[in-house]
Amino acid sequence: QVQLVESGGGLVQAGDSLRLSCAASGRTFSTYAMGWFRQAPGKEREFVAAISGSGLTRNYAESVRGRFTISRDNAKNTMYLQMNSLKPEDTAVYSCAATRSTATTDSGRYGYWGQGTQVTVSS
Repeated sequence: QVQLVESGGGLVQAGDSLRLSCAASGRTFSTYAMGWFRQAPGKEREFVAAISGSGLTRNYAESVRGRFTISRDNAKNTMYLQMNSLKPEDTAVYSCAATRSTATTDSGRYGYWGQGTQVTVSS
């Protein structure tokens, strides 16, 4: 069992930066690949980024590649999403998730989810 809690969301202006954190419970954090997903009002959930348990493999959605960076600190049981050059279209609820699978883009493979944190980017 893994419990996940996100933090770091907020209201920012276009071009600003935010760093989201995802704190995980348990002593097996490094055995889970982790992912970030987001859902905007009226839209389906979409993949943002994923990272393997070791941190060596990282995947990004094309819409955020070059602006967002996913990372993790296994000693702190925490994953991060550094978001730079934010755009109004990045506005969404961002959720972190854990999987025993690889750093996959498929939300169906993630068995554990946090409650989400709101990110709002004004123009």
